[in-house]
Amino acid sequence: MSKTNPGNFFEDFRLGQSILHATPRTVTSGDQALYCALYGGRFALASSSEFARKLGFSEAPVDDLLAFHLVFGKTVPDISLNAVANLGYAEGVFGVPVYPGDTVSARSEVIGLKENANRQTGVVYVRSTGSNQRGEMVVQYVRWVMVRKRDPAAPAPPDAVPQTSPAVEPGAFHLPAGMAVADYDTALAGSPYLWDDYAIGEQIDHVDGMTIEESDHMAATRLYQNTAKVHFNQHSESQGRFGRRLIYGGHIISLARSLSFNGLANGCKLVAINGGRHVAPTFAGDTIYAWTEILDKQRLAGRDDLGALRLRTIATKDHPCAGFPSKASGEKDYHPSVVLDFDYWVLMPRGKS
Repeated sequence: MSKTNPGNFFEDFRLGQSILHATPRTVTSGDQALYCALYGGRFALASSSEFARKLGFSEAPVDDLLAFHLVFGKTVPDISLNAVANLGYAEGVFGVPVYPGDTVSARSEVIGLKENANRQTGVVYVRSTGSNQRGEMVVQYVRWVMVRKRDPAAPAPPDAVPQTSPAVEPGAFHLPAGMAVADYDTALAGSPYLWDDYAIGEQIDHVDGMTIEESDHMAATRLYQNTAKVHFNQHSESQGRFGRRLIYGGHIISLARSLSFNGLANGCKLVAINGGRHVAPTFAGDTIYAWTEILDKQRLAGRDDLGALRLRTIATKDHPCAGFPSKASGEKDYHPSVVLDFDYWVLMPRGKS
């Protein structure tokens, strides 16, 4: 009897199945430093404990997307080791901040299954939850992934496709306990522009580009303990559709978020992920650019010092974003340079009234 784990294939999943993922991960300041080295993020809240304490945090929390990736990485051996592609995200919410010293673990529930017409693959829908050592939720999200079948002739369960919300409502946000922005320093944060300065429909070209090195995405996937073969194994991927390793889609999300600092420096905290699509693959050597559209602005109940911006960030490869390439309403296809379409909410201090 084999003692190794080949990963789950489509026919191994069952609706309602609950999966506790190995292994718990204690987060360190080294993880945060390596994350900064990989993406060059400059958001002050995750960069400076002194800055964070003035906002009511005990110290600088780790970057929200680092927490997301650590949880995502836990799920890969059970959910997407045999995946063809990760297809999308919905209903993502960030809970309590993660600090160095916290231990993060993850569990997923299978909430949907649908075999594809070719019977070679199927789509698995899961709701994954990351928790700290006290059982407090740090991040929760739905994702759906196309997974290979072990045996194309194997019977499939009846189709069950969950209905997900198009956006997380502000009432579902988890605002960090004690967060206050009376002493928020825009000079130290890197921009004078606050919530009141942005308009719905405004588009921002983040100007800068960042080229992906092979060593970058290999270090990133190891940091997250993401074991997907398509990111690690050039020997096997040389025989695949692209002939080389794919960049982990979350790597592009983090690059786009870091690039968005130039224009959205005061979007200090992610609170929700409404949706996301990895439009096209990326590879080492690609240069990533990004632009953002302000989709919505919301005041927060009981807070006149803090607001939420709903952002749609588009990332491209080898194509600057001054022309705001995307897929407009009614268009069938994206601009050929687009690799990511990401919809999320951030918190931003409001101007002094």
